[in-house]
Amino acid sequence: MELDDVTSILANAAFFDICEPEQQRLLAFASEQRQFRAGEIIYAQNDPADGAYIIMRGSVAISDDVQRSLKSYGVSGPNVMIGELALVLDRPRRKTATAVTNVESLFVPRMAFVKLMRQFPDMAGRAAGRIEDELGAYLGALDKFRPDRGQA
Repeated sequence: MELDDVTSILANAAFFDICEPEQQRLLAFASEQRQFRAGEIIYAQNDPADGAYIIMRGSVAISDDVQRSLKSYGVSGPNVMIGELALVLDRPRRKTATAVTNVESLFVPRMAFVKLMRQFPDMAGRAAGRIEDELGAYLGALDKFRPDRGQA
């Protein structure tokens, strides 16, 4: 895959709009294309959080355990990102991601993203703002169910 193609994939993934084009290009150098067959585990719960995946083609099931016996949900490409918190949090993965169909993905390593944030503190600020906005939206959606709001 050409560097310009990888840069374009990063530019089209919503999370990476926090990056300037040159920053996306630097991430493209560190990213790698990975393919998975249907049924193959992309990452398992409790694996090290080493980076995020942009799904270019295929479908992925995200579940609470390796046996996939608990609740799961699916995502499909193109340009859907999974495991994005692994870019900023050095904690074990909380979910298991399994290829439902054959999957073509772009892996963005955590270390490359962290290095970029160190080099460009303004990008780190935008990343923090993006995460705060998303958390705020989640919390706002849950807020209406709080007992002190008059709803059950």
